[in-house]
Amino acid sequence: MSGVAALDAHLSQGTTGVARCWRLTRKDGTQYGFTDHDGPLEFDGTEFKAESGLTAAALSQTTGLSVDNTEAIGALSDAAITEEDIIAGRFDGAEVEAWLVAWADPSARVLQFRGSLGEVSRQNGAFTAELRGLAEKLNEPKGRVYQKPCAAILGDQSCRFDLSQPGFSAELDVVEVDDARIFRFPGLDTFEPRWFEKGRVEILTGAAKGLVGVVKNDRFTGGTRHVELWEPFRAEIVAGDQLRIEAGCDKRMETCRLKFNNLLNFRGFPDIPGDDWLLAYPTRTSARTGGSRR
Repeated sequence: MSGVAALDAHLSQGTTGVARCWRLTRKDGTQYGFTDHDGPLEFDGTEFKAESGLTAAALSQTTGLSVDNTEAIGALSDAAITEEDIIAGRFDGAEVEAWLVAWADPSARVLQFRGSLGEVSRQNGAFTAELRGLAEKLNEPKGRVYQKPCAAILGDQSCRFDLSQPGFSAELDVVEVDDARIFRFPGLDTFEPRWFEKGRVEILTGAAKGLVGVVKNDRFTGGTRHVELWEPFRAEIVAGDQLRIEAGCDKRMETCRLKFNNLLNFRGFPDIPGDDWLLAYPTRTSARTGGSRR
């Protein structure tokens, strides 16, 4: 008997014992299990803990293409979801699955909701997370954009450039950092100035492990390399933490050809006419510099 059929049979008895279970899977693969039952439950290789204090509002579902939605509410617990992890953005976009389960026989269950975490708010030691259904993906723009710059992300499946090649990344220990955003490295002169601009910085160890930032400025002056990010990391970074910094790409065809030798995989349209061409009109004179036409 399938899990759904077993749950139907259980509910048809009149006297029932059911609980809700939620599984959160972060983008880094870390999983969490929660239940509103008074004891832990286990199925599909996940233990659903009861002491987390997680509860959920009523689930709104439709038969059309409108977005299913609900909310999850819980206490910030060191054993489960912590305020530091929420601030760091580790739960942003996490996958969510919700079941209705017969707690006496967890094999009798039905999947009621599948989606992702939306906006997460914190107040008075608790959090409220918006749960967005699969139909939310229909609101995202899809398809290629016809533009001069490259539409690919450096190193992705469209770009196909291997950033592990020598000269395009470096793993370093943090020496000096300000506001979790400005890094200073003595030496590191084997790379040209601005080599890492628009590149990525990934923290490999420490409290901010797994977080990624984008480089705004990369300068080499006075024997020290200054790397500034667009936004600070949302977790503490201290000297001795290890990070990986990758070369940046400004999406221009010239950069793709000269810096990365990857023009074959360029995903832009450099010959598209610009606004000047669209505003052009016929004229008897070939010089249109804004000066006198007499």
